[in-house]
Amino acid sequence: MTTGSLGLRSSGSYGSLQQQLFQNSSSPIQTTPPIPRKPPKLFKEKEGLFLWICKFAPRKNVGMLLLCIVSAAAFLWVLYVGKGEVAAEQSNRMFAPETVHKYTFRGIESIQKNNVGQSASTVQPPPPPLPPSPPVYFKGYTLPPGNPCEGFTLPPPPADKKRTGPRPCPVCYLPVEQAIALMPDAPSFSPGVSNLTYIHEENQSKTEFGGSDFGGYPSLIQRNDSYDIRESMNVHCGFVRGIRPGHQTGFDIDDSDLLEMESCQGVVVASAIFGAFDLIRQPENTSEYAKKNVCFYMFVDEQTEAFLRNSSELNSSMRIGLWRIVVVHNLPYDDPRRNGKVPKLLLHRLFPNARYSLWIDGKLELVVDPYQILERFLWRKNASFAISRHYKRFDVFVEAEANKAAAKFDNASIDFQVDFYKKEGLTPYSRAKLPITSDVPEGCVIIREHIPISNLFTCLWFNEVDRFTPRDQISFAIVRDKIMSKTNWTVNMFLDCERRNFVIQGYHRDVVGRLTPPRANIIVHHPPPVVHESHHTSPFVPTSTVITTPIKKIPTKRGRERKSKRHRKVIAGNKDPNFN
Repeated sequence: MTTGSLGLRSSGSYGSLQQQLFQNSSSPIQTTPPIPRKPPKLFKEKEGLFLWICKFAPRKNVGMLLLCIVSAAAFLWVLYVGKGEVAAEQSNRMFAPETVHKYTFRGIESIQKNNVGQSASTVQPPPPPLPPSPPVYFKGYTLPPGNPCEGFTLPPPPADKKRTGPRPCPVCYLPVEQAIALMPDAPSFSPGVSNLTYIHEENQSKTEFGGSDFGGYPSLIQRNDSYDIRESMNVHCGFVRGIRPGHQTGFDIDDSDLLEMESCQGVVVASAIFGAFDLIRQPENTSEYAKKNVCFYMFVDEQTEAFLRNSSELNSSMRIGLWRIVVVHNLPYDDPRRNGKVPKLLLHRLFPNARYSLWIDGKLELVVDPYQILERFLWRKNASFAISRHYKRFDVFVEAEANKAAAKFDNASIDFQVDFYKKEGLTPYSRAKLPITSDVPEGCVIIREHIPISNLFTCLWFNEVDRFTPRDQISFAIVRDKIMSKTNWTVNMFLDCERRNFVIQGYHRDVVGRLTPPRANIIVHHPPPVVHESHHTSPFVPTSTVITTPIKKIPTKRGRERKSKRHRKVIAGNKDPNFN
């Protein structure tokens, strides 16, 4: 552009004043003709360039070169224009009045609500989900230093040559309040198996030998497979014919009772009396907390129910003292002792939501608070299963011979069972089995936590009772050893004298009926044990512990009565009065 065209723009026009006047030549304002001017030099240069292009473009090589140059220029221009439009759009959006107001408001709000220096208006992607936390397990505990139970040792047995049989010994319990406070919040670890389910079979077929409609007829292959411990297992465990234990399975229970049993979520104390074989004995020294929170269940058959109603002990409330009475219908076995093994070994199926259970035989009276027992034999030992060892016998083969001598079961069946276990590798007990201290339990008391590994143990133990004889003391060791060979799970086998500290053994009802009424009352209704005296006189009560011995010293008069009643050995048909 030359200098002659500068300065001719007006505020409302994009052209020169000269061009407007030329176009509006009819206007009266125009008085002089336009002055012709020479074309500018730049126009001549552009015209020469255009003629040059037209001259050489028809040539092939030059034409292709020019075409490529033009295409590249057009492509770059499109990119430049597009990028400018996007930037302009973002700029307009960012600085629009409503956007600026919104950002300003959010910025002020973030300053008011967030003092960590981050703007709440900043859009951040949601944080990645956290990995699942590892499961929490109870790992035991140690008593604080100075606690009398920490260094407690058993005193030597009293030198009483006149009394050589089993007797209770002192046990160091924590006070009830401390025992309750130490109840674990998390379950114990279950080694080897974490998911345990149970076989349901409506159509059953008998295989090999043993079994029943209630427990099923597992083959020997299935039996061997059940000892192959793995994370998820599906095993026979009674109640095979129904989808819900106690409902049309054999060992049937009323629905109202089943609902109550399913609602028990803490500790359950259970016992059973079938065939009116025993008398109901009330727990003693039970704390008010345990009375409100522990489930006390007594399973009876219809015969025992009729006896209790005739003796005016049972009314419509279906309660006798602390015990809730549950009547069992359609018993699966003809033998009352075998029927008793169902609640004894399968409490985890009858109480699916309970965490801990304490089983005591119907002939026993509980004289220590359940929480103190759980703390002493499970939690303090970091164990999930506890049972006392037999006071005298610790070898399965010796136990089998004692059962045969006492006519506890058919001798041929006992021999068949023992021979079968010998072929599977069962050997007589010796010191080589240490730290296992015994192969024979005193099975009238079982203390356990309901976790998969302990549930598996009692399922397999019940299967042995169902397949072979009901003498569970014979089958205990083979099941325990098979599981321990695959896992690091152990059983706390405590002393029999410690068991006799928290339960008192009474007579069966038929034995009581043969005794004179006054003496029967003395035997069945035991006087308060020394545990009361220890609570008042023990120097450890104000600190943290209590040492109790329910029957520490027998009065002289009562000792003469017991001496005069030795005829009960003949009645029981066994030289050992404590053999059961």
